[in-house]
Amino acid sequence: MADSTSNGVLGTFSSPGEVIDFIAANDIKMVDLRFTDLLGTTQHFSIPAALLDETMFRNGTGFDGSSIRGFQTIDESDMLVVPDPAGAYVDPLLEVSTLAVICDIRDPVTGQPYSRDPRYVARKAEEYLKSTGIADTSFWGPEAEFFIFDSASYDYQQNEGYFFIDSNEGIWNSGNSGPNLAHRPRNKGGYFPLPPVDTQQDLRSRIILAMMDAGLNIDKHHHEVATAGQGEIGLHYGPLVAECDAIQIYKYIVKEKSRQEGKTATFMPKPIFGDNGTGMHTHQSLWKDGATIFYDANGYAQTSEEMRFYIGGLLKHAASILAFAAPTTNSYRRLVPGYEAPVNLVYSQRNRSAAVRIPMYEMDTPAAKRIEFRCPDPLANSYLAFAAMLMAGLDGIQNRIDPGPSVDHDIYEMEGEEAAALPNVPGSLAEALDALEADNEYLLKGGVFTPDLIEGWISYKRENEVDPMRLRPHPYEYFLYYDG
Repeated sequence: MADSTSNGVLGTFSSPGEVIDFIAANDIKMVDLRFTDLLGTTQHFSIPAALLDETMFRNGTGFDGSSIRGFQTIDESDMLVVPDPAGAYVDPLLEVSTLAVICDIRDPVTGQPYSRDPRYVARKAEEYLKSTGIADTSFWGPEAEFFIFDSASYDYQQNEGYFFIDSNEGIWNSGNSGPNLAHRPRNKGGYFPLPPVDTQQDLRSRIILAMMDAGLNIDKHHHEVATAGQGEIGLHYGPLVAECDAIQIYKYIVKEKSRQEGKTATFMPKPIFGDNGTGMHTHQSLWKDGATIFYDANGYAQTSEEMRFYIGGLLKHAASILAFAAPTTNSYRRLVPGYEAPVNLVYSQRNRSAAVRIPMYEMDTPAAKRIEFRCPDPLANSYLAFAAMLMAGLDGIQNRIDPGPSVDHDIYEMEGEEAAALPNVPGSLAEALDALEADNEYLLKGGVFTPDLIEGWISYKRENEVDPMRLRPHPYEYFLYYDG
C-alpha cells in the first residue's frame, strides 16, 4: 500500500486517497491525465494537481472525443476520462513535478465504459479468460525494438515526396570523416558488439534508468541486428492490462529521452531498406491457481496439450490477428523473407524462423514455459493486439485446434514444394484487414471486441492508410518507370 513516503512508481497506489495524499506530501505541481487512442497513441492533457480529487476518480472529467482518432463523431463528441489509481506514477522526464495517471474512457450519457477504449477491451479479455475456467491469469512479455536516429525528416506533396534519415552508426557513413570512423556495424551486423561499434550503450542505459524510475520492471537492453541505431529493451513479463500500460510508458520514455538527448526514436517496423526491421516478439502463457497450464514434462518441447491447442488457435487466426498486431502498411515491408522476420505460420522449439517459437532456455522449469509469437511489431496497439492473441489462443483450446507438425529446421533454407506448402502471413495490410473482416467471431466472444470496434478499425485503416498509400506514386517508381 502506498503512503506519503512512496516513491510514486507505477502500481504502488491502490486507492484515490493514496494518490491524493502522495500529491500533497511530495509537492506535485501537475497531474497529467493519459489514455490510449484506438490506434495506440498515448494522448494527454494536464490539470493543476489541486484539482485532482476523489470525485474525479469516480466521475471523470470531460474531453472532446471527436478529436481523437477512431473515437467519436462530432455530434457525439463529449467523453470522459476516468483516472485509475493503479496507473499513477511520477513522470521521470518532465522538469515540472508531474504525476502521470493512466485513465479509462467512459460515455457520459450511459455512464458505461467506452467500447472503443483499447484498455477496456484488454480488461474484458482478462475477465473473459477467467470466465472460461481454462485459466485465471495470462502473462505477457513483449520485446519491443526501436531505431534511434541522429536525424529524420520527411514530406509528401503533390509534386514531391521524400524521407531522409541518418545515423552515425549507419554503414553508409563509413567513408565520411568524423567520429566512429570504421567502427560501424555492417548491414545485419548490429547484434551485439561492444562500443565503439555500439554507440548508444549509455543512451539506452539512461533510458532504462528513467523506465525504472517510473516503475517498469526491466530485463535487459542491447543493440539489435540492424546497422543504424536499432535497439531493444526487455520488459519483464506481467498480466495483460498491466503489461500494456507498461508498453505505453516504455514507448513514451524511449521517444522523449531520445529527443532530450538530441536524437529521434521511431517504432516503425521497416524504416531502412535492405536491413532488418523492428518487431515486438510477444511471449505469452496461461496460469491457473498459481501454476502454468502450458507445461508437460513429457510433451513436445515440454508443452502441454492446452499449449499446443493455444498455438493452433494463434496460427489459425493469425491473418486476422495481424490486422491488430502488424497494423500498418509499413508492417508488411518487414514481414518478408530474408531479414529474420517470421513469414511462415508454423511453430517450433528454439527456431526463430517460425512464427511461433517455444523458447528452450530453461528446461524442466514449468514457470518459464511460454510461447513467443514473433509476427507483431511495436506500432501495434498492445491492448488490442494482446487481447486478440489471447482470444485466438483460447479459441484454439476451446475447439482443440491442432497446430499440425512442428517445423524444427531452418525454414529460410527450405526450397521448392516443401517451402511452398507452408502457410504464410498476409502480404499486406489490405489482406490482413480482409482476413479480420472474414474471421472475427472468436474476438466477439464474451463481448471482448464489439462489431462497432472491428468495423471502425477496418474502416479507419482502409480509408486513412491503405487507400492513401495505394493512390500515391512511390519515389522508387520514378527509378522504374520515368524513362520507360
